[in-house]
Amino acid sequence: IPPLVDLIRSGTDGAKAKAAMALVNLAFDKDNRVTIAAAGAIPPLIDLVKSGTDGAKELAATALGNLANNNDNKVSIAKFGAIPPLVDLVKSGTDGEKAWAAAALQNLALNKDNNVAIAKAGAIPPLVKLSKSGSEGAKKIATRALKVLQRNWILPFM
Repeated sequence: IPPLVDLIRSGTDGAKAKAAMALVNLAFDKDNRVTIAAAGAIPPLIDLVKSGTDGAKELAATALGNLANNNDNKVSIAKFGAIPPLVDLVKSGTDGEKAWAAAALQNLALNKDNNVAIAKAGAIPPLVKLSKSGSEGAKKIATRALKVLQRNWILPFM
């Protein structure tokens, strides 16, 4: 895992995307989520969300979403500043970036402290828009993210 993190930090654009894809797949395993975070993958994945190629941004958002299936990682991902760039992807990314960024926000929103940060970052209007006008898959993901936010008392009704 550490060599993959190194590639995300300093590899070519293609290497960064391939390393992010590997982390996406590895992060399906609950034990790997801990190992990936401990290897320092979260900050470079956030950097990739901010400034990678379109494909790399999508993969980095997906990796962060998978990592956010761990409670400690939910806190770390937010603490390292992932929420604003994920919201930016929901607002203005490609269709895939929007969907996977919304999925990452959904997972992060399962932590009540993250809900406030997600709302303050301006996620609600673009998630509502995506739930109405995105691809079919993106609509479902955005709707689920909004329901998680509602369940945790950020949204008064839906």
